[in-house]
Amino acid sequence: MQDYDEATAFLGEWGHYQISIFFLLSIGIIPNGYVGLSMVFLADTPQHHCRLSNTSNVTFEETSFTNLSLLLPMVDEQVYSKCTRFKTQPQDGLNDTAPKTEGCVDGWVYSKDRYISTIVSEWDLVCENNWKGPFTMSVTFLGMTSGAFISGHISDRYGRKVVLFGAMIIQTALSFVQVISWSWEVFCILCFFIGFGDISNYVAAFVLGTELLGKAERTAYSTLGVCMFYAVGYIILPGFAYYIRNWRMLLLALTIPEVLYLPFWWLIPESPRWLIAQGRVTEAEKIVQGFAKKNGITHVGVIFQQVDTREYTLLNSTARQKHPHNFLDLVRTSNIRNITILSFLVWMTTSIGYFVLTLGTSNMHGDPYLNCFISAISEIVAYTAAWWMVKHAPRRLATATMLILGGVILLFIQFIPPSLHILSTVLVMIGKAGITISFAIVYVFSAELYPTVVRNMGIGICSMASRIGSIISPYFVYLGTYNRILPFLLMGSFILLAGSFCLLLPETRDQPLPENVQQVQPVTCPCCPVGFHHSVVSSTKTSTPEEVQVQNSSIYFLPGSQLDQVKG
Repeated sequence: MQDYDEATAFLGEWGHYQISIFFLLSIGIIPNGYVGLSMVFLADTPQHHCRLSNTSNVTFEETSFTNLSLLLPMVDEQVYSKCTRFKTQPQDGLNDTAPKTEGCVDGWVYSKDRYISTIVSEWDLVCENNWKGPFTMSVTFLGMTSGAFISGHISDRYGRKVVLFGAMIIQTALSFVQVISWSWEVFCILCFFIGFGDISNYVAAFVLGTELLGKAERTAYSTLGVCMFYAVGYIILPGFAYYIRNWRMLLLALTIPEVLYLPFWWLIPESPRWLIAQGRVTEAEKIVQGFAKKNGITHVGVIFQQVDTREYTLLNSTARQKHPHNFLDLVRTSNIRNITILSFLVWMTTSIGYFVLTLGTSNMHGDPYLNCFISAISEIVAYTAAWWMVKHAPRRLATATMLILGGVILLFIQFIPPSLHILSTVLVMIGKAGITISFAIVYVFSAELYPTVVRNMGIGICSMASRIGSIISPYFVYLGTYNRILPFLLMGSFILLAGSFCLLLPETRDQPLPENVQQVQPVTCPCCPVGFHHSVVSSTKTSTPEEVQVQNSSIYFLPGSQLDQVKG
């Protein structure tokens, strides 16, 4: 029996339909590149100090050095306190031996040298409330964690297209509401649901693209399409932020373009693969016939056999019911348990490193807008290198090398004197590029490590680890406000450790994908050969007809919920 790829092979490669789907879905990824990362500017903390009681209308820039020296205590030789001020001296204060201090009871004055306003200056998220800044970012990532977990199940039930545009509407509508947020609490709640919509849109677009496109286009879409257009959105962010310094207007300007994607509903079809799985073969037939017409192919005839498709679905369903699997299978044997533990640590650490360096551009030396732009450009280079490495380099060596390179560079930054800030910025970008490359490769690597029967669950656990890392990452950035070197020191150590863990994982390039838990390769030392070749085990095993059907069928994988279409 033919599978979907064989049945649609007559469509050819990179025809009009493939190119249009590639770009329509990739363009829809652009907002994902700046929605979560916009917090770099929306939640940045301007310079500030206590509002002086006798200068209620005086701006930060108008406050004289003399007034500050008389009314604000110093926490360093050149830094005035941002959270305390001297109390007004009483008339009979001759007996006071030392001036007393108090909190900023009259509020704060913020510098407008870089920003007209941010959510920090809007709601005074400083001093005793300074934890609210990183918490806001964590709430956004928490929403993404929930979206990655839930959207896949919704997509399986109601369709990829419904989730794609439903999530897009949620993200766009709530972003407009967020522009008029009247309190930090409301802003934070909206961040959660915007993060939910953001990742749900991303996941659905990834799944839909991998299911609509053929084998030749699928690899390009998964790397050059999704990743590159994500980076384009990231590049757009500093440009908007440079010319729009008010956080409400910046958020509005970033949200308006998202409305332009809604007409794509009439241009992007539902996944024929999903329709076939639901028994809606006639609809799938009509869509693929439309693809053929766009590619200039006529007289196609019947593409899918109704009876065969139902038999195919029944066989897969019967096999799954006969051999049920759950999350406990990810730790059932020592081999897969080691894979799961090491993968969890690598994903979480890599995610922390990526988001710390991405969200921390405002803490680096130099102009934050330029630093953010350079950081975005480095991702273009990184994703191009990742695409080449996925095609030509061993998975284990490529991932470990990039992580170790990034870790060494981050540790070396502490020895760069502050006067050489350009050199330190360049090194940070090189380190970030290494981590970004490893982040892209580890998706493919992990999918090849897990067997078919639990691959979806294994990638789901890894994606959950990644989201945990993203939730933690804002607090590493927060440490940079106290000590610029501390985040680099911590992350360099963790990234080096993650690179070492990668060297323990078995190599998967040019290896057959494992089909069951018993075929998972053992972890190895870098100097040892790759673990047993599971095809030997497979050759001695007698398979039932149902198992043969499942093993010959297509396998789906997608980080966090679904599975990309690869051949088992």
